[in-house]
Amino acid sequence: MPLIIALFFSCLMMACNAPVNIKTVAPSNNSSIIRSSYPEGMPPVYDRFEDLAYIFQQQSDTTYVINFWATWCKPCIEELPYFESLTKQYSDQKVKVILVNLDFENQLTTKLLSFVKENHLQSSVVVLLDPDSNDWMNKVNSQWSGAIPITIIYKQQQRAFYEASFDTFEELEEKLQPFL
Repeated sequence: MPLIIALFFSCLMMACNAPVNIKTVAPSNNSSIIRSSYPEGMPPVYDRFEDLAYIFQQQSDTTYVINFWATWCKPCIEELPYFESLTKQYSDQKVKVILVNLDFENQLTTKLLSFVKENHLQSSVVVLLDPDSNDWMNKVNSQWSGAIPITIIYKQQQRAFYEASFDTFEELEEKLQPFL
């Protein structure tokens, strides 16, 4: 709970961003995706980070762009169109954009689902509800303070971590270029 509060206030102080299309990311075999209690069109919902951790461990020739965001985070929402542009512009290349949503569970059907539908998001969207953020944040990146948005770009062993919002599409694309 302290991390959620810290995320909320750090996001408000920094200013958070957002677009999304619902394409699922293949879950692990032991996944604890919650599906039955959510309406059609809801992105995959994970209640444990361990079930989502595989997205940080891919060893292929694909470049992964993973962004942690929430609908209540203004800077997150402001930068999401840039991630959508990446998805569209690099659709013919091995680039996969994954938007990891951190909304509160009680807002998934009221805020997140309508946001995803209204913005016709094309990037892969997943929801992470794991409350033990003090444990899994270090697995994402040991330098992560808990603020969002954050973005990880990686391809095999090459990785970059950004704990800030992107001000332009060009800025985000410039960070992607060394991975292509």
